[in-house]
Amino acid sequence: MKFASLTKMTIVFSVLLLMVACNQKQNNAPTPPVSSDAKTTKVDDSKKEMMVKVEPQMAQDFKLSGADGKEYSLSDYKGKTVVLEWVNYDCPFVKKHYSVNNMQNLQKKYTEQGVVWLSICSSAPGNQGHFTVEVINQRMKEAKASPTAYLIDESGTVGKLYGAKTTPHMFIINAKGALVYNGAIDSIKSTKSDDIAKADNYVAQALDALLAGKELPVSNNKSYGCGVKYK
Repeated sequence: MKFASLTKMTIVFSVLLLMVACNQKQNNAPTPPVSSDAKTTKVDDSKKEMMVKVEPQMAQDFKLSGADGKEYSLSDYKGKTVVLEWVNYDCPFVKKHYSVNNMQNLQKKYTEQGVVWLSICSSAPGNQGHFTVEVINQRMKEAKASPTAYLIDESGTVGKLYGAKTTPHMFIINAKGALVYNGAIDSIKSTKSDDIAKADNYVAQALDALLAGKELPVSNNKSYGCGVKYK
């Protein structure tokens, strides 16, 4: 009987030793490294903070024909900051910015700093904003528009890929290929050109921050304008 009792005690003691060793091993496990540019989220876990890396949304590649007859792909501009501007020259919200050269000035200012600016029209044939190549080039000349290229998206494939809802609708892609801005050109939803000077220009703010290597003050908001005239 004494032998059986001693054996039971030995088994219990051995189990306890194993549990202590296992617990100690878990507590001493190395913490996985977190990159210095990772975003953080605080999680209430016994008053500890957990670092969670958030991957940026990468911009989808596409290929479209330009009004100049050339083919353009987003991948052609790897390593560049790229602006996508959804446009419809007959939309009053677009006219607001082109009539006083606001959009053209932005195009000129930032393309001179190495930014790629792609104006994209997703109006289907027969819908407002869709023009022949000849008319597009004439309209651009009259407006003194100076994007890197004016791209024609008759099928609406690229517009729907990006979720472009209005004209204008602005997107900015950084040099790493991440979509870092999606939204309105500025903070005042109107067709009055007088409001431009009073508005916060989100696109200019975002580009200035990117070029200076700083965090964007605004990265996402609701665009305003005419609905994109999809097929």
